[in-house]
Amino acid sequence: MERYNYGMIGLGVMGRNLLYNIADNGFSVAGFDLDEEKIKELESGATSNMTVKGTGSLEEFVSQLEIPRKIILMVPAGKPVDAVLDNITPLLSKGDIVIDAGNSYFKDTDRRIADLASKNLHFMGMGVSGGEKGARKGPSIMPGGDLEAFKLIKPMLESIAAKVDNEACTAYMGKDSAGNYVKMVHNGIEYAIMQLISEAYDLLKRGANLSNDQLYKVFKEWNDGEMNSFLIEITRDIFQQKDPLKDGYLVDHILDKAGAKGTGKWTSEQAMEIGVSIPTIDIAVTSRILSAYKEERVQASQLYSEKEMINPENIDLFIKEVGDALYLATLISYAQGLALLVKASEEYNFEIPVRDVVKIWRGGCIIRSVLLEKFYSAYTNNPNLPNILLDKDISIIVKEKIKSLRNVAGFAASNGISSLGIQTALGYFDAYTTESLPVNLIQAQRDYFGAHTYQRIDREGVFHTSWQSVNN
Repeated sequence: MERYNYGMIGLGVMGRNLLYNIADNGFSVAGFDLDEEKIKELESGATSNMTVKGTGSLEEFVSQLEIPRKIILMVPAGKPVDAVLDNITPLLSKGDIVIDAGNSYFKDTDRRIADLASKNLHFMGMGVSGGEKGARKGPSIMPGGDLEAFKLIKPMLESIAAKVDNEACTAYMGKDSAGNYVKMVHNGIEYAIMQLISEAYDLLKRGANLSNDQLYKVFKEWNDGEMNSFLIEITRDIFQQKDPLKDGYLVDHILDKAGAKGTGKWTSEQAMEIGVSIPTIDIAVTSRILSAYKEERVQASQLYSEKEMINPENIDLFIKEVGDALYLATLISYAQGLALLVKASEEYNFEIPVRDVVKIWRGGCIIRSVLLEKFYSAYTNNPNLPNILLDKDISIIVKEKIKSLRNVAGFAASNGISSLGIQTALGYFDAYTTESLPVNLIQAQRDYFGAHTYQRIDREGVFHTSWQSVNN
């Protein structure tokens, strides 16, 4: 009986495309799914150069894999992963490897690692970014956990990953659930950048009255220059998509209620839990929640409709400033996410190589951007950099664009255009670069009403004062 190199459980779009990618690179693969149509689709879509087998029998699937078995799960996070593991682990043998390639919560991965280890099985969490096209042609892959297991699958991962300068966009992300954690933060940054792009779109559309054709040209110019990235590229294309159901462009007929799958919220919760400030990511999550209040927003817009728009006098200058503001706010969003990875690596003993993180994000993934080349240089020069804003070369870029960010934030505020992402990026930068923040007053207030104590700037120790009430 033929033995297959790799197995895939879950033959939806992502699972099937990733399996085809593995098969394209010379590995034999078997796929399992309970849906017979997905099995048929897997086999019918395979090309003559692939060795691909589909089955609806879990026992047959497991028996067809070479030892040690290397099984990838591409199923929804949460209970479905546990259900698969409950069904498959009794069929496995000592030393077999199970790899969760979905967006699982990192603490769930830690629990599963311990559970399978008690059964002499390897379990890994592995982030995969790039969508269905990336899965098929080359994603960014973020494996973490069992180093012994990683070494066995490393050649395959390097074969199927996206390439930048002939280097594979995959690397070992660290111990335990580090792979899932890195992917979670990747998605949090993705939330922030998408929010910022939507605000830039709103400013150009309402603030400068640009048409979709003009917006296409602006985003094309941005993508052809220093803002080259996957999200800018697809945004450019969106402005040219005609509506198949009626006249006009599709983007103008899409309801303004954004969905979410939870990774952004997890990122915000994690930052709160371990004490890292990521306000632009936080506000991106909040903005999607706020977008769901469509009926209330319609009522409020009618109640508070007295918003006067003062269009910019120099449209070309305004477009440039919006571009610079978007670039800098995006940089600041990356800074927040990367700072979270640095702190989480210490908190959970992940040993995350942040330099390698930005290296593998340069290609294949949703947040790929030429900006990451600059980050890669910064972390190469100083692997222990706590925040990318502390790099001198990055500071030159920031200083060049900070005025534009302030101008655009001011324009949005003056004209009643919501720009929560832009405003929080600017607020974070101003707070992070301020030597003395006004929280001395907050500490005084906390000590006044709750005896929470405070520290002083002129001597060591912890102090409490019996504050005096002043009666006028």
